[in-house]
This record gives sequence, structure tokens and C-alpha cells, in this order.
Amino acid sequence: MDRRRDIPRTDVVLADPRLRAATERLGREPVKAAVHAAQQRARAGKLAPEDVTDAAVAGLPGTAGGLRPVLNATGVVLHTNLGRAALSSAAVDAIVAASGATDVELDLSSGKRARRGRTALAALAAAVPRAEAVHVVNNGAAALVLAATALAAGREIVVSRGEMVEIGDGFRLPDLLESTGARLREVGTTNRTSPADYAAAVGPETGFILKVHPSNFVVRGFTSAAPVRSLTGFGVPVVVDIGSGLLAADPLLPDEPDAAGTLRDGADLVIASGDKLLGGPQAGLLLGSAALVERLRRHPLARALRVDKLTLAALEATVAGPVPPTWQALRYDPEELRERTVRLCARLDRAGAEVIPSVAVVGGGGAPELQLASWSLSLPLAYAEPLRHADPPVVGRVERGRLLLDLRCVPSAADELVLRAILAAGD
Repeated sequence: MDRRRDIPRTDVVLADPRLRAATERLGREPVKAAVHAAQQRARAGKLAPEDVTDAAVAGLPGTAGGLRPVLNATGVVLHTNLGRAALSSAAVDAIVAASGATDVELDLSSGKRARRGRTALAALAAAVPRAEAVHVVNNGAAALVLAATALAAGREIVVSRGEMVEIGDGFRLPDLLESTGARLREVGTTNRTSPADYAAAVGPETGFILKVHPSNFVVRGFTSAAPVRSLTGFGVPVVVDIGSGLLAADPLLPDEPDAAGTLRDGADLVIASGDKLLGGPQAGLLLGSAALVERLRRHPLARALRVDKLTLAALEATVAGPVPPTWQALRYDPEELRERTVRLCARLDRAGAEVIPSVAVVGGGGAPELQLASWSLSLPLAYAEPLRHADPPVVGRVERGRLLLDLRCVPSAADELVLRAILAAGD
């Protein structure tokens, strides 16, 4: 007798109490998809018919969303493909608290409408006292687009040729700025630009001078760049895109500009990202002159670039709360990391594993030359794909034909998950 006839019908499987509960939590379609996948395995002879229901339960997604939590063992702290900064538990709690009805635009004392995200903006302003005003949009590129549209549409933006960067995925700064209707007035050369170059270019058509920190590359040799303080006497606003999101100077990152220092040097407006070195959610931060920030805030485009309540909640918790995982990962004690990796390796005598010194990096378009002394668990390359399909997926990096797992960005509480995934991948 063909046992495929014994495969239970979909409605019978869905009647299981565990799957009924899952339908309430996840919705009907994801649950049906898990049931159909289990049935298909049974039809292919890879699963006994009586195990279909249990397999469907085991195959249920953790959430109704398509994004899966991943263990970042790449040694890249801000991995763009993995969503850059991991949020702190305080930021996660703030998102959950803000997920329902909130007072995001309501003053509970008066019952009247209030400034949207006022507590998050106040926390950001408190973190950078030199900023007369602050505003937040949905990412760093949006902040730059808003500034260009509000201050230079139909006019010129003076920018160094050496700062005409590509920001990732093929998007280039010149294209981004020109899409706003602004004209670019390029000055200097790729490797050298002086204050005199800017002075010669500034005129009645100038909307602002733009300086862009080349955060994802370094030019060495016969080079020079005009510091911010040398550009403040030309009678036009100086806008500086620092990129990475440092609000204050960090001794670990001496080559990364920070918002407070850039404003101190005379910038009228500073643009930064929230999901890079700041360690928060994706956001574009605008800090600086009260008049300029208000002009941007009231521009019609600002409405289209507005952040939602969840971003505001996470940003406030990041700025005002405990140090985020990004800060911790950048400062992870190498000796502690080595000991942790050795303990994991000791339980993998059949996995062909070894502990080796390695180098971690910042990633995410920040501190391109900074190398962090680290340690990695080295495994045969054959483990890479099975680990990416583990639950949760474990993503490492490949070097010289070996898979390296750097635990720097993996919570120590998840070491058992990594161990189980490696053992399963080796079976």
C-alpha cells in the first residue's frame, strides 16, 4: 500500500491545537505554508505521514514577518547586509512600548497636539549641546537630500572632487544631489583641495558649501583637505556630512569626525547616521543652526522623509540609555574573546575546528582603516552553507578556504546556539 495515502489532509493538520494557536499568533497563510511543506516532505518519502503535524509545528516561523534573526559571526561590527547596528535591549523595550497607541504627537497634560517625537529630539539635543536645534529623518541620504532641496534647489553646492563618494549599492553622491535640482560646483582635485579652491567658487549662486567625510575609503600620499574651520568665513552655510554617527569624540576612533567637534569647528549643519557608530536605528540626524534646522523641518519634503514612532523610540533609548551593543563590540576584550572561543572549540573535537588570531573591522562605512585584534573559530568551508540554514542562522566569513566565526558580535548567551548549529552541520 502506498503510504502517501496516509498523509493527513490540510484541514486535519490545521485542527491540531498547536497549529490553531499558531494561526492566532502568525496568521493563517504562514501556518498553511508550514503544513504544506511538511506534507510535501512526506510525499517525497522524507517524512512519515504520522509525523506531518509535528513537522509542521517545528517548521513554523518565529514571527509573521519575513526577516530572520541572524547571529553575526563575521567579525564586521556594522555589517550592512545584516542590518548594521544591533539595538540595545533598552531600545528594543522602547520599540515594544511604542508599538501601540502612544503620545508621539500629543501633550497629555493639555490634551493638545505636541511636537512629534519631542522627547527623542530633546535627548538628541542634550547629547550634543552645541547644536542649537536638531531634526531626524529616515536615513543619512535623506538628510542630505533634504538639506540640498531646502537650501540649494536651483542653486550651486560647492564640494571637493575628492569627496564625491559612492555610498553603496551603486548610489553616488553627485547623482543624489543633482536629483534635488541643485547644481554641483566641483573644486580642487581628487587628492588635494584647499580653502582657496572653495573661496574662488563661492558666489551669488552658492546655496552652501558641502564637506563629506570619506568614511568608506582612504586616500593616501600627496593629499590635503580643507578643514571645516577654514570654510566658515565665506558668507554661505557650511554643511558637513560626517556619515558615521559619532555624537562626541571617541579615542578608539581618532580619524572619525564627531558632531560636537564639527559644530565647534564652525559647521552650520551636521548630518549623521543613527544606525552606524551611534549604534541605534536607521535614521538621518540633522544638528546645527536653529534657523537652518527649522527651515529644513518646515520644508514640504520633510513630511515625506519623516520617521515613525518606533524609530523615535529606539533613537531616544540609544542616545539616553545604556551603551549599545555596537559600543560593546568595538571594545570587546580580545583575551576574553579568545577564552570564549577556546571553550567553544573544546566541545568540537570532531568538527575539525581550531582557534586562530584574526582581525575584526567596523564596517558600515565607518573607520575603514581601524583593525580590531580578535580571535576566530576556524572551520572547514563545508560548514558555511549549513550554518546559514541553521535556526538561528550563523553567518561567518570565508578566508583562505576556511570558515571563520568571530564571536565578537554574538551574545555570549547564544554560544550554545552556535555550538548546536555546528554539531548539526557536521552530522
